[in-house]
Amino acid sequence: MMLLKIVLVIIVGFVFGCGFFYFTQEGMIFYPSVLPPDFKYGFPARFDEIMLPVDGAVINALHFKTENPKGVILYFHGNAGNLSGWGDIAVDFTRRSYDVFIPDYRGYGKSAGKIKNEEMLHRDAAVVYNYLKGYYPEDRIILYGRSLGSGVAVYLAKTTRPHIIILESAFLSMRDVAAYHYPFIPGKMLDLGLKYPMRSDLWISSVNCPVYLFHGTIDDIVPYSSSEQLLKLIRAESRLIKIPGGGHNDLSKFKIYQKELDRILK
Repeated sequence: MMLLKIVLVIIVGFVFGCGFFYFTQEGMIFYPSVLPPDFKYGFPARFDEIMLPVDGAVINALHFKTENPKGVILYFHGNAGNLSGWGDIAVDFTRRSYDVFIPDYRGYGKSAGKIKNEEMLHRDAAVVYNYLKGYYPEDRIILYGRSLGSGVAVYLAKTTRPHIIILESAFLSMRDVAAYHYPFIPGKMLDLGLKYPMRSDLWISSVNCPVYLFHGTIDDIVPYSSSEQLLKLIRAESRLIKIPGGGHNDLSKFKIYQKELDRILK
């Protein structure tokens, strides 16, 4: 009888844990910062503010422009903040004569709606990509995915034909990241309850354009080994640029990052 009670407690605890994880995981993955609708962005570079309608919501984006651009960088940012901060990255690309298009995810900044599942992220990304195809040929569109955005960019790249894709601090999968940060969560619970598996490890072999990965060796959010493992799965032309001493949010400060970005975008 005592053994039966113990088994029942374990089962109930597992079911409760799965339910709790399932309904609270957005708070573990996404850290949006909201902006009022009348917020005015202030950046030194020339840009247009775009509102793109998507299914049941509107995506807010910034379109930075240069004279005689070589192409456009479609930049999918990380899991925190909003465009008021992420817009600062545009200068790394505009000074290399590239336009930059940065969307905020649903619920971030001035983007309406709320992220409810992974499919929603991918559908919204496809809307943004198709919008850009109205202004740039596909062979002049470069996808850039940083951290969370790496999964969005990889999935988009396998169903489109961008010129190249650049991944910064990319993860193997969201399950891999969750297991790294929450080792106390049973693997079976992750398998059953994770709504955002983001399986870049399964998608990246279908990407046909060149793939470039940047990763810091002391990244404590997504370990460097993630990009090493992704590299082995890529069938297209690819290269991993190791940033010795680089963390998760500081790679652009390193000379090797700027030097290699020059080489990739020349």
